[in-house]
Amino acid sequence: MAEALVFASAEPVSEDFLAERLPLGVDIPAVMESLSSFYASRGVNLIRSADRWAFRTAADLSFVIRKDDNDVRKLSRAALEVLAIIAYHQPVTRAEIEDIRGVQTSRGTLDVLMEAGWVRFRGRRRTPGRPVTLGTTPDFLDHFGLEELRDLPGLDELKGAGLLSGRIPPNFQVPLPGMGDELQDDEDPITQMDLEELGLLTPGGEEEE
Repeated sequence: MAEALVFASAEPVSEDFLAERLPLGVDIPAVMESLSSFYASRGVNLIRSADRWAFRTAADLSFVIRKDDNDVRKLSRAALEVLAIIAYHQPVTRAEIEDIRGVQTSRGTLDVLMEAGWVRFRGRRRTPGRPVTLGTTPDFLDHFGLEELRDLPGLDELKGAGLLSGRIPPNFQVPLPGMGDELQDDEDPITQMDLEELGLLTPGGEEEE
């Protein structure tokens, strides 16, 4: 039943979703780990991203289903930098992103990341001006094949992949991102008024398309 539910879903399936549909008392994590082990050596793998499960083509077979006829839209360097900063420093404000990058961040760059479904508004920082805080989404984890944020590559992995230059300051450290979606002590939740102010809701509460 769990296998069928995940297979039939167009989106990764949460364990809560499975618990609502499987018989009462079933150990959902144990069932999913068993299925994951079964599919580990097959052409499709059952992978976990946060608390959601999905079938994905085995990494060593991705070349088989390469889509040559589709134009892949690549992120700009600015968008990649902003995405990396949000992933590693979340929750982070736009001003903090600009402070790390040393340049201004255009609204269009954030719009691209939000349209991709990888970045979201988290809350409001309890500081003057109450700036909006940003973080990644479950879709970000799913797209990049991460089970959780702590699976982001560390300093040694980034060096090995050639993503960091050899002239790294001796005290350079890769920050550890926040581990969960829970708001931190210095964050307030986003309200409907905040969503209207950010242009995510029209006055009256209807979501913008």
